[in-house]
Amino acid sequence: MAKTLAKLQARARKTSRKNAAATRAKAKARPKQTFNVSHFRAEDFRADGLRSYAKYHDLGMSKATNGLLQAHVIRFIPPCDPAVVSKRHFHDVDVQMIYVLKGWIKSEFEGQGEVTMREGAAWLQPPRIKHTVLDYSDDCEVLEIILPAEFKTVELE
Repeated sequence: MAKTLAKLQARARKTSRKNAAATRAKAKARPKQTFNVSHFRAEDFRADGLRSYAKYHDLGMSKATNGLLQAHVIRFIPPCDPAVVSKRHFHDVDVQMIYVLKGWIKSEFEGQGEVTMREGAAWLQPPRIKHTVLDYSDDCEVLEIILPAEFKTVELE
């Protein structure tokens, strides 16, 4: 019995070392990152992003992380037009986190119902959660961080 237990413990230590080595190798395989600073300038907001009803200030994180993540400030264009914004969709991402910098935004999320996020609110949208933007204030701005930087958005309507 003692010999069997010793063999099992030795096997567990060997497996643990292999897993640790695999974890280190995976960490080394991450894309190289470079130092990046992005300062606020109103003229940096562009209307070339995902949503036609918003302007984006790219913070340069996609380039700095070689595509690991994307970060931008989204400034919603007033007034909100539900016929344009209220299209059910999801994003094929690993992580999507949003933080309200100014104003408020009202959305509906699969399994959660309608939620209004106000200045200072943050939320995590799990991968592929179906959602709809319902309304936003005239001064609404959010910070959005997404992994990976390149992803698909699927409209369901």
